[in-house]
Amino acid sequence: MLVSILLDQPPPHYTNLDTITGRVLLRATSNTTVSSIVVKLEGESRTRLIPPPRPDYPNKQQRPVLEIHKILYKTAIVFPPPNLQTLDWESHKYTLNLGEYEYPFAFKLPFNNACHTTNSLTGGLNIATLEIARPPTRHVKQTLPPSLTGYPGEAEVKYFVKCTVNRPSLLKENPRAFVHFNFLPIEPPRPQKSDGEVYARRQHQFNPKLVPGPERKSSFLGKLKEKSGSAPPSPIISTPPGEPPRFSVDARIPNPAILTLNDDLPLRVLVKQLNERTEPVYLQMLQIELIGYTQVRAHEIGRTESNSWIIASFSNMAIPLGAPSDVPGTEVPINPEYWSGKPLPNTVAPSFETCNLSRYYELEVRVGLGYATYKHGLDQLIVLPLRLPVKVYSGIEPPPALLAAMADPSKAAAAAGSPNGIPPRKPVPGGMSASPYYAPSSPSPSSAPPQYMMPPQGGYPPPQGDSGFEDAPPSYEDAIATNLPPVNGPRRDYAPPPVPEGAPRFSNDEKR
Repeated sequence: MLVSILLDQPPPHYTNLDTITGRVLLRATSNTTVSSIVVKLEGESRTRLIPPPRPDYPNKQQRPVLEIHKILYKTAIVFPPPNLQTLDWESHKYTLNLGEYEYPFAFKLPFNNACHTTNSLTGGLNIATLEIARPPTRHVKQTLPPSLTGYPGEAEVKYFVKCTVNRPSLLKENPRAFVHFNFLPIEPPRPQKSDGEVYARRQHQFNPKLVPGPERKSSFLGKLKEKSGSAPPSPIISTPPGEPPRFSVDARIPNPAILTLNDDLPLRVLVKQLNERTEPVYLQMLQIELIGYTQVRAHEIGRTESNSWIIASFSNMAIPLGAPSDVPGTEVPINPEYWSGKPLPNTVAPSFETCNLSRYYELEVRVGLGYATYKHGLDQLIVLPLRLPVKVYSGIEPPPALLAAMADPSKAAAAAGSPNGIPPRKPVPGGMSASPYYAPSSPSPSSAPPQYMMPPQGGYPPPQGDSGFEDAPPSYEDAIATNLPPVNGPRRDYAPPPVPEGAPRFSNDEKR
């Protein structure tokens, strides 16, 4: 028996509210007995870390720690048909004659993950390597994370459709088929109007001792001419009067600091003269780099991986900034043409947080200034690094119908199953974070409404089970997802890097 899955016109990536449609193609090479054919829509977040050596056993090799979360899990029975699914239909057997069969299926992608309601240990056992995924103790209720690769055998977020042909005999293997797809989530709601700018600033005071004059002759013949008086001597380099020249450099982004996939950076770089000067200042170097930090957690083990993407890089520019006659306080903007037309690469994943993985970003702008001259070795070159914490959004805007409905909390509470209009909250072990779309109807001073936040740079956020409460399931966006159409707007390009051949993989990667 041969089984395969064919998706109907799959896009480069799916997003929330999209409907995944396809067909299960089954070819029976002989009369075959089956009990059911089940199609599953699954998403998994997997992490695998090796603990550090123990001081009491320094020579003992530690076993890897594996943590698996089923962030998406939906099933559909495509055979037998609904009219045959009686109370005891699972115990029945059906015979498929020799031939080819086709079974359509459809799934609608939800907003939030469903890790807390599914079995997180599925596919987490490998007897050959003694890797066993223990039950996780921390769950995060957030928007589904994007597909994530780039850390083979250590961390991944994968989405796939799986088909299983269940056969009643224990001696015969159940045929399976997989098809993977990329997922890019809808971005959180943005503020309607930016509130000022966020900025990083550095100041520098140049060396006051010397202002270089003409280049001194270094050849032996030049020295002879200088001694004989046939050539004028090189002028003595003097110290300029007054306070040494001082400048500040700003990197500014509209508040909140948000970057969008495939869009130019909304960046401004300003050089400000803080006192009087007598010599020119030059822009010698400019580099803009996006740095991503991926926090990986496998139970009690944690690790932070970093990646970087160069957006723009220039050197030996020798571009004058302003004029020596400028008054103190003059700001000179660096031409934005240096980074315009250079959007974020399509391999950058949006900022996210899920049960055992999170991603946050910093934007680093390195500005190199030279004073008095642009000649190499005489320009007093100083490189000022500026770093800004930023969020990266997918650029897929949430549907207007969802935003309009979220503006009415009473409707949200009714859709979430609360008859009195107040979202219920009940104690649960472990707790969970909040979806960026969820908003309680009447927050109290001791219980502020949960917000979409990036984890701090210092480490992975601790479990939030101390409060003893969770958000009211289901959240409003999940309750109305079945009534909302797919996102009608621009889709950004997103292509996670493929896993190279021979790279380490997770156990049972092809048997999930």
